Formats: sequence, structure tokens, C-alpha cells
Amino acid sequence: MSIESTAVTRIVAIGGGHGLGRVLSSLSDYGSQVTGVVTTTDNGGSTGRIRACQGGIAWGDMRNCINQLITEPSIGSMIFEYRFRGNGELDGHNLGNLMLTALDNLCIRPLDAINLIRDMLHVKPYIIPMSEHPSDLTAITYGGKIIRGETSVDELAEIPKRLYLEPAIPATKEAVNAIMEADIILLGPGSFLTSIMPVLLLRDIEQALKVSTAKIAFITNLDKEKGPAGEMSLETMLHWCERAMAGRLIDTIITDVPQPQLGPQYQQLVLDLASNNHEWRHDRNKLKHAVERLIASR
Repeated sequence: MSIESTAVTRIVAIGGGHGLGRVLSSLSDYGSQVTGVVTTTDNGGSTGRIRACQGGIAWGDMRNCINQLITEPSIGSMIFEYRFRGNGELDGHNLGNLMLTALDNLCIRPLDAINLIRDMLHVKPYIIPMSEHPSDLTAITYGGKIIRGETSVDELAEIPKRLYLEPAIPATKEAVNAIMEADIILLGPGSFLTSIMPVLLLRDIEQALKVSTAKIAFITNLDKEKGPAGEMSLETMLHWCERAMAGRLIDTIITDVPQPQLGPQYQQLVLDLASNNHEWRHDRNKLKHAVERLIASR
């Protein structure tokens, strides 16, 4: 399928980190027809350190997505991707995170800060934070313990009973509008509990997904996750997503192996998706082909 034949197709990809960046970069030829709605609850690494001293939303996942969408290397992109090394306080910090934080401190909307960087680096797909308000991913265990922060959730020894955001925050209105106008919505791949689920926990996005007329697809990981999400079956993940979407069912599973345990309500696109160099990483061209197959089946 050519790009021209799908000129009006609007695609929204939901998630964070390397997985969402991989999807967005695979669809970069679609330009502004593509929107990434990005989780903003990370509290680890450079992002976590900035949040601890400056507050604000987590920038790391958005920076990661922008990095993977840079198609024309430049001095600007080298600066944005630069990571400090050494023994001082800057060690481990990514300059892109600091640039976005600085723009935020200049009283620019987080989304405006991202758009300034997108324009500077000639990134065509839209990158929208799930919210412009800071919040932390929080889990309740079956024993009743409350675990706060993405890094702590990832370190749980068991699957949590449920997740929520603390405090409850509104979704970015542009993210809600993109979902309402989408023809295709992609969930994953990536860290299920800490990249995909945080976006779905927003009330505004829950309601937008509930009434969306788009085809919704879940892209499976190619390797088992570490942490509690690695103990979740695909059926459980789909149930968690559908519960967070107020009962809206997922239409299609994009996977590299057949999933015979799933019911007939799910269409399955079973395709070779792995990179030739890294079997656990999705190949960009194969992902693009999978999405174009999804578009053709609408």
C-alpha cells in the first residue's frame, strides 16, 4: 500500500520509551498524519533526578521518541541527544531533558516546548504528552500496600492488584482530540505497566477511547518483559486495557506468533516483526508493513 492511497488515514500511537519511539519512527513517512501520545510518569534516571529537584512532568519518553524520529542528523540533533559523563552532578543527565525543562521553566506550555524542539529538528509526526501536569504511577498490591513511582512498580515481585495516577490529572486536550479523530490507534509495544497503562489511566482518554470509531490494535512485545509485567498473560494485558477503556474492546492483535488462546473477537495479524540484528527489537519496515496491513483491513 502506498502512502498516497492512505493520505487521510490518521494514526495515534500510545505508549512510551523505546517501544513507542520504534513505532513512530516506522511511520515517519506518514508525517503529520501520525501522533504519539506519550506517558509522562517516569521517575528514573536523568528524568527522575530532574523531577526530584525541579518538579514537572517526565520528559525522558518524549525525548526518546523525538530522538528516534530525527532523520537529518545535525548539530542541533547532536546537542539534543548529548548525555553528560563524568563525576559531577551532570553525570548521566541528557541535554535534551535539560533543554525541555528549561523551556518549561520559561513558562511555555510543555506541548509548546516539544513543538519548538520538533521544529528545530524537523520532526514531522506530532508528539503529545499524555498530560501537562505532574503525576506518579501508583500501584496497590493484593496485600494492600501502596507502591508509588514507575521504578518501584517495575521492581514489584508480583502483579499489582491495580494501578492509578497520584494525583489524578487531566489529559492534554490535544491528545484527546487526536484520539477522537484517529482512524487507527496503536497500543504498544513496550513496558506494559509503566509505558502503556499510565496513558489509559487518564479519565479523559478513557472516555475518548470508549467512544472512538478507530480500529484499535495491540502490538505485542517480541520478548518477555522483566518485572511483574513479564508474569502477565496476553489475555490479562488485553483485559487491563479494555477495562481502562471503559469496556471498549481491542480489535486486532499484531504479533509475531499465533495466539490460539484468544477468542474469535480478536483479529490477529501474525507477521515476522523482529529486526535481523536484534530478535527482541521490532524492525521498522516490518512494523510499517504491519500497520499498512491493518489500514487495508479497515
